[in-house]
Amino acid sequence: MINSIKSVIVIGATGLVGKHLLNMLNASENCHKITAIVRSENLELKNLKKVHQIVLSDFFSLDQTHLDEYTHAFSCLGTTIKKAGSKENFYKIDYEINFHFAKLFQNTETHYLLISALGANPKSKIFYNQVKGQLELDIQKLQLSKISIIQPSLLLGERHEQRVLEDFTQKLYLKFSHLVPDSFKYKPVTAEQVAHTMVEAACNQTEKVKIYDNLALHKTK
Repeated sequence: MINSIKSVIVIGATGLVGKHLLNMLNASENCHKITAIVRSENLELKNLKKVHQIVLSDFFSLDQTHLDEYTHAFSCLGTTIKKAGSKENFYKIDYEINFHFAKLFQNTETHYLLISALGANPKSKIFYNQVKGQLELDIQKLQLSKISIIQPSLLLGERHEQRVLEDFTQKLYLKFSHLVPDSFKYKPVTAEQVAHTMVEAACNQTEKVKIYDNLALHKTK
């Protein structure tokens, strides 16, 4: 049985995965209404007929007044410590905003879907993985109807902003990808594969909580 995804809300809609996700949802006959929370109006999103943009300079101001009876909430928001400028700013974006967003859907029928990361672990010595792991743990403690956690490795795709290390790694991988076995746990994944997995989870997941690890993402198109 395919679950209805007729009404969705998305944060991180203009990011690498978010853009693919909105295009897929916009093209889906099973999805009728898409709300994108953005910091400024996005011209690309205006071309997607099902997408309605809510402009908020501060995502913490998102509250129940902005919410409808959404069937699904997609959290695609994320950054890097370098881009955020500090560990504190990174924590605010990747943990605090995502957690604030998730809390809005407690005690509702909304299916919550989160992009986390491979290696997420609250006890990790790597700060990035530690934050991602703590977010996963705390979200699972909320009174949410259904949760999907997506754990990609390095994301492949064209970004608006420059990420030197990721760009270099991506080029290197693409050059030698034919040598990387399908069973390699850390095999990079495309943003399109991640978005496709999120749509598949939204349509087909029956478990209350399910984690989609990096290898599971490679099973999509």
